[in-house]
Amino acid sequence: MKNLLAATLCFWCAFGWAQTAADLLNKSGNTDNVTTFGMGYDLKMFSPLKQINKSNVKRLVPVWSFSTSNDMGDLSQPTVYNGVMYVVNGNWTFAIDLATGRQIWRTPVNFDRGALRVAGGGALMRGPATIYNGKLFRESLDAQVIALDLKTGKEIWKQKYADFKEGYKGVVAPMIANGVLIAGTGGGESTTRGFIDGYDPETGKRLWRTWTIPAPGEKGSETWPNASKPDAWKYGGGSTWQAGSYDPELDLVYMGVGNAEPYNPVYRDSADSLYTASVLAIRPKTGQIVWYYQYIPNDAYDFDSTAEPQLADITVNGQMRKVLINAHKNGFLYVIDRTNGKLIAANPYVKVNWASHIDLNTGRPVLTDLLDRAKKGETVVLYPSRGTNATLMAINPKTNLVYINSWNLPRTYKYVDPKFVLGGDYTGMQSTMAVPPGEPAGYHLALEPLTGKVVWQQPMMDFASSAAMLATDGGLLFTGLLTGEVVALDQDTGQRLWQFKTGSSVNAPPITYTYKGKQYVSVLSGRGGSVAGRFITNSVPAGGMLWTFALMDE
Repeated sequence: MKNLLAATLCFWCAFGWAQTAADLLNKSGNTDNVTTFGMGYDLKMFSPLKQINKSNVKRLVPVWSFSTSNDMGDLSQPTVYNGVMYVVNGNWTFAIDLATGRQIWRTPVNFDRGALRVAGGGALMRGPATIYNGKLFRESLDAQVIALDLKTGKEIWKQKYADFKEGYKGVVAPMIANGVLIAGTGGGESTTRGFIDGYDPETGKRLWRTWTIPAPGEKGSETWPNASKPDAWKYGGGSTWQAGSYDPELDLVYMGVGNAEPYNPVYRDSADSLYTASVLAIRPKTGQIVWYYQYIPNDAYDFDSTAEPQLADITVNGQMRKVLINAHKNGFLYVIDRTNGKLIAANPYVKVNWASHIDLNTGRPVLTDLLDRAKKGETVVLYPSRGTNATLMAINPKTNLVYINSWNLPRTYKYVDPKFVLGGDYTGMQSTMAVPPGEPAGYHLALEPLTGKVVWQQPMMDFASSAAMLATDGGLLFTGLLTGEVVALDQDTGQRLWQFKTGSSVNAPPITYTYKGKQYVSVLSGRGGSVAGRFITNSVPAGGMLWTFALMDE
């Protein structure tokens, strides 16, 4: 009996059903596991692996694929731990045997289907499957946080954090920082007031809530209308629909905050509207805001600031600095001191016409006349519509370069009177996006982060990419295309060295890892999201698949 028990325990241990904070920090550099979003708490999207490299990447072939039983878009990143891969989407949660690609378990997401009527873009999940202490954590579209047993997939607890009928939606997985489960919320184009929550991962008890828009009398409330529009702050946007990063040495979580609502700033008295369009540095144990930096005071163009804040240590004027780097949707590449929120550098990486530059002394953009013209009712052409689609770039600490999938799509823009319907669209804007005739839709870019200097660029002629970049020490960049290709680029030139055609769009972050000494690359495909719906609905089919690649034997 004792032998049987020991054997059973060894079986479960082999599959690794429990994780610790040390596993998440991964100070050992264990390449067998990918336990956090972005290939690490810093979200660098960099791997030291080089078994797959520029000389042999043409031998990369699929070794298994797995249907995600989903037609609403697969945008999430797989999680890998001790021989098991965990995958989430809007409809399902999966555990998959890494060796064979066979399902270990799957659990349906039993969300209220009424949420589909108020959530634009479908039931998307943008983060990874978050694992900790024998549990898997995720959100559901109807604004709930869920904990599942990692061994069986059975639900342990569920917490409703908002009413989806008011425009809130769960679209990103939570993160673990210093033992606290931290979760944001979607609803960026609706009548929401954003927040960040901290939970006890064992019980689901909410420990704290930090609102991204201050109530009257709180710090920052003076940046919202008072007498003229006293309720503006209640429905002002500021959603937190992307994942954060974490610096365990500083014990700070960095969360991006979305745009203000409505887009037309006249309805917010053209004030700064804190803490929308900002990055917040918060204490994971308490939710206290230690510092903030507002990229766009009075965000009038739906630029957001939800793109994940990525962390690096770089030399600035001969001194090593802890920085946060953000390829912002507004077209500027920011470098910020992550200890105090002070701006170090901000340079355009795409065409920009809404601001002439960012003032390094004040940290504020210096605006052109575009906003004044728009507020007068003029139809304007905005560059960029988005510099990137709020997706992870790659930061290679060895080359000291960042690698970005940029966009080259202007937005034709006109303000209209916003119609307030609780839980409904509250943008007050009409717009279209189109590639200028004869120009690329976007570029694969390599840049110096401090100067914004373009080291190389490769055009994407048909559609811009909404996928993340992954850099490896093998001199490669892995990313995906809306048309359905997974591609490998030469890190030195951007030249395409390899590609594989999947059955649907690739909008998700690729990962790389080792299993029994061999390097693999995995990525999800599956058309989804508002951008894909806008550009490729009629040319690229829906349907989700998980693809895993390795080198073919010579």
